[in-house]
Amino acid sequence: MPSFAPSAQSQAIAILFGSLSLSAFAQDATPTLDTVEIRSATNGASLQSLPTSATVLDGEHMREHQLQVNLSEGLASVPGLQIKNRQNYAQDLQLSIRGYGARSTFGVRGVRLYVDNIPATMPDGQGSLSHIDIGSIERVEVLRGPYSALYGNSSGGVVSIFTETPEGKPFVEAGVAFGSNGQKRFSAKAGGETAQGLSYLVSASRFLTDGYRAHSAADRNVGNVKLSAAIGDDARWTLVANTMKSSAQDPQGLTWDQYLANRKQPSVVAERFNTRKSLEQTQVGMTYERRLSGTHSIALMAYAGHRSMEQYQSIPLISYGKPIQEQARHAGGVIDMSRDYAGLDARWTGNFTNAVMPVTVSAGLALDYVQEDRQGYRNYTGAATAPTAQGIKGALTRDEKNTITNIDPYVQATWKLATTWTLDTGLRYSRVKFKTTDYFTAPANPNITGDKANPDDSGKVTHRKALPVVSLAHALTPDDTVYASVGRGFETPTFAELSYSPNNINGLNLNLQPSVSTQYELGYRQRLRGSVKGQWSAAVFHSQTSDEIVSAGGTGGRTTYRNAGKTRRQGVELQADMHLTPKWQVQAAYTYLDATFRQASGDAAMGNQLPGLSKQNMFVATSYQLTPAWKLGLSAQHASKVFVNDSNSEAAPAFTIASASVGYTKDMGDWRLHAFARVDNLFDRNYVGSVIVNDGNGRYYESAQGRNWATGVNLRYNF
Repeated sequence: MPSFAPSAQSQAIAILFGSLSLSAFAQDATPTLDTVEIRSATNGASLQSLPTSATVLDGEHMREHQLQVNLSEGLASVPGLQIKNRQNYAQDLQLSIRGYGARSTFGVRGVRLYVDNIPATMPDGQGSLSHIDIGSIERVEVLRGPYSALYGNSSGGVVSIFTETPEGKPFVEAGVAFGSNGQKRFSAKAGGETAQGLSYLVSASRFLTDGYRAHSAADRNVGNVKLSAAIGDDARWTLVANTMKSSAQDPQGLTWDQYLANRKQPSVVAERFNTRKSLEQTQVGMTYERRLSGTHSIALMAYAGHRSMEQYQSIPLISYGKPIQEQARHAGGVIDMSRDYAGLDARWTGNFTNAVMPVTVSAGLALDYVQEDRQGYRNYTGAATAPTAQGIKGALTRDEKNTITNIDPYVQATWKLATTWTLDTGLRYSRVKFKTTDYFTAPANPNITGDKANPDDSGKVTHRKALPVVSLAHALTPDDTVYASVGRGFETPTFAELSYSPNNINGLNLNLQPSVSTQYELGYRQRLRGSVKGQWSAAVFHSQTSDEIVSAGGTGGRTTYRNAGKTRRQGVELQADMHLTPKWQVQAAYTYLDATFRQASGDAAMGNQLPGLSKQNMFVATSYQLTPAWKLGLSAQHASKVFVNDSNSEAAPAFTIASASVGYTKDMGDWRLHAFARVDNLFDRNYVGSVIVNDGNGRYYESAQGRNWATGVNLRYNF
């Protein structure tokens, strides 16, 4: 299990005792832990009995006094999870769990994402949060640790988002919010249940911003539809469809000197090449659940979608005196990509309660497929030495079709060893096949000394791994549970990580191998009853990874990757959620994460910290219901310094920030009015919100906003 330096250990113990003393005054909000079913768990376990670290947040928590644009607004209270708003909507949020996913330069990596049980993560492990409408979220479940291996190609954890399934009379609502730097959010939602039992939800939102930094304006449109109905007493189907369209300027990172001189400026080349990204995505999915008998059931899921992207990078025209994009094997400075994807999952569950040892067994098969058409172009027209225009689409430099196929059978069994002992065992066999077909070949450029021809770079590779998980839970009392688990994680390279071979040549980097991790976890959660109620939890974890996929450097928005040696992640997580009085609520979370290289590799010496991660994170929030209408909120967040590269030669400093908010809710017959106002970074701290790991130009730093405000109003009518 983890070993810690004395100072870190003493800090963790101090926080733990602080949580324990605070919990003595706790009064928990309903529902209680034993009634909170973890929907993302195949065995339907409750939060109290689940043999892994988990956090459940309801939709009101995600929306309360918030702008409702980024998931980072509501997930800061989850221990072990680091989520960072980059103030760069061209690159999405940075999200990692227990140190997995921190290397991602855009999107989400190393963490599985689901929305209404439909994957928001592609078979290669790359996920996106941009199509999620916070205004329609019912709950968010975050699973951490070895248990997540049962979900396939990921190592750190699982984030499952469930949208509302309205019941009863219909309603309509509309909202508007405004904030600093030209932020505007417009939203509308309608839902209800017909006389025939059809539940429906339709929502749409539009977000615009001028951006905190120059050259960081963005706009995003999101729409969602959800239909659900029971078929008799034993079956239910659910249909979910969503669409997203966004465009965003990319200010890129800054060097430390540039950050100190003007933290709002973009990089010089960002404006020169007008770096930007546009995205469109449409997806539809359907689930069907049926109880075959009192002890057997099936669950089916199918989905399909299309995603397109166009990105303009700041790849230079001339490097070392040569027009590098005119070299035959160069991939260019513009990406034009479209993806079609689909998948299905079929699962059977049986409850054998009459056995000598009662057991619940789930077995299933998951299939996923992605086809990507990718073209690359020069980001200029004319000759490199005398371009007629820059930041536009020029000559074709890359043309290929890439496919990913995965076939994953899995089985899980929950054994009731005794009244207070439960054993969970699971096995998933993951098989992921990558294939690329190259349609672009070219002879060497005779005008460039030493240039080489661009051959056919077609190829394929298949990765396979069995992923076992074992967890043991013991109910010390009905309100106290201790658990231990061990499992193996598996992360293949994503298409984004395979996209560029070293030295700016075309073709997928098929030599990049998947990383494999072995994870251990020991945890405890307690519920308090009687005149005071509440819950708190603690966990220690340790994981070892071989063939860690790390950034080999990035320039102009393009990053290449390599396999490092062994790495280790270990730490402590603490969480408390309580009501000190019926009107006064407190939430607290603390994470200590020691993530290091265990073998020297490239620029990383043995013992160096993995870049992109804070060693310590703390979050505390309190809210007070002043009157039935008025509610006040305060929160504070601390993050320790973050190294920006493998050599640990530079780091973004630690920071502590605070926020304050006020909300007003008024019921007027069938109408409900809700308004809020908030101020973030209350004391106007200058700090780095996120970093670009191993950036080849030293532009590691992405500025966070100074003191900023937001206010909004929402009006709902119940028919």
